Amino acid sequence: MVSRNTPGLESKSLSTLSYGLTSSLDSARRKPDVALVMNVANGYWLPILKARGIPSVVNVDGIEWEREKWGRLARQVFFNGAKATARHADSLIYDARAIGDYWRANFDRDGTFIPYGGTEPTPLPAPMGLRSGEFILLVARFVPENTIGEFFAAAEKLANRHDVVIVGSSGYGGDLDERAKALAAAKPRVSWLGHLRDDDLLLALWQHCGVYFHGHSVGGTNPALVQAMACGAPVVARDTVYNREVLGDVGSFVEPEPDAIVAAIERSLAAPEDRERRSKLSRARVAEQYSWELVCSSYEAELELMRRR
Repeated sequence: MVSRNTPGLESKSLSTLSYGLTSSLDSARRKPDVALVMNVANGYWLPILKARGIPSVVNVDGIEWEREKWGRLARQVFFNGAKATARHADSLIYDARAIGDYWRANFDRDGTFIPYGGTEPTPLPAPMGLRSGEFILLVARFVPENTIGEFFAAAEKLANRHDVVIVGSSGYGGDLDERAKALAAAKPRVSWLGHLRDDDLLLALWQHCGVYFHGHSVGGTNPALVQAMACGAPVVARDTVYNREVLGDVGSFVEPEPDAIVAAIERSLAAPEDRERRSKLSRARVAEQYSWELVCSSYEAELELMRRR
């Protein structure tokens, strides 16, 4: 396998578009048998591949034009990219069945369901002096649609009785980062780790948390949620069609309101036998439906199908 790096602009708004353009131009010059394209923003560049007779398989990712982190112009760029993807892509991949339903209803395009995967890691010791099964964990990018503000408000109350560990940041600073910093300063039982590059520490946090709160509301199958399940983390999740699809009956669901989040997490922490049951079922669900072996073989089959067309 040969890996090629093409240039692009490192910015919040232009990185996907710029790297996608240079990658498409490089692919057009080298003419591979098939191109796997990630994100509908790259739909603008699909005609470049089509002009060279290169079949394209596009993972449409989430519904970016509904994310609150983007302004009006960026949302329109993503939406137009989705329309271009619907028009020019030879094959579409959805990481959640609910995303497929959305595309059939709004773009009249069908595709193949292939989710993200997770792997059950080797057991690790409880980190940071935390007591296994007794702390609350959040892992997320700091954007409004991930229920970050509501969780912070809930954490102010939860931290009076429980340890709370927050992993993530916006990546660009801003109000939510400042709130996390202030919360950790005001509450001794809150630890804000920012963006975490230590994979073993993150896996250990998922393995030993009493509750993992997953507040993502836009997108399909979330990789962090799948990996948390593979680690056996008991999950309290924002009630969305995507989270229900991934968790099935092994999660606890809650509306995005601070008091509701507090109540749901307290209920879960107070029921250790139920948490243990859901932990075992989560690991089994990932092994059966979200294994990397299944994901990779599904991608291989789709790419081979397009290659032979």
